[in-house]
Amino acid sequence: MIRVGLLLILAGLMMACGRDFRTVKKVDLQRFMGDWYVIAILPNFIEKNAYNGIESYQLNPDGTIGVTYTFFKGGPQGKKKVMHPLGKVFDRQSNAHWKMRLIKPFWSDYLIVDLAPDYRYTVIGVPNRKFVWIMSRTPELTDEDYSAIIKRLAAMGYKTDKIRKMPQIW
Repeated sequence: MIRVGLLLILAGLMMACGRDFRTVKKVDLQRFMGDWYVIAILPNFIEKNAYNGIESYQLNPDGTIGVTYTFFKGGPQGKKKVMHPLGKVFDRQSNAHWKMRLIKPFWSDYLIVDLAPDYRYTVIGVPNRKFVWIMSRTPELTDEDYSAIIKRLAAMGYKTDKIRKMPQIW
């Protein structure tokens, strides 16, 4: 029951949005599907002390996106947490603005705000800029890529001094 309450609070926070957000111009959904390692986040209560986060996407036959988010609480050998939100593409021209449902019936904006041309990293944000996830196809991201992403996020209005790396210790 507490978990549901916490998820409702997170969903509400994610729905609080501004209107001046930007996404990447185009996302190839087939290419975007698969596993993404969570490299860094703007911390939230669910992912506090999270390790080894992996977000996995699968395009469903009905056009929705099945999501499995797995991480370990407190350390790489900690308690395994698994979430299964459902995604759907909201902007079909760009495929970069999704809605994500953590808890029925609430849908939250989910924005692909940065994406490497070769799909080696991506950055997910929300309109109010209170949450961000920097993700990579591998458990490591080069310092050069990470620094460039942080600069672009700062230019978009994210509080980059609050972004924290999520340990990937396998």
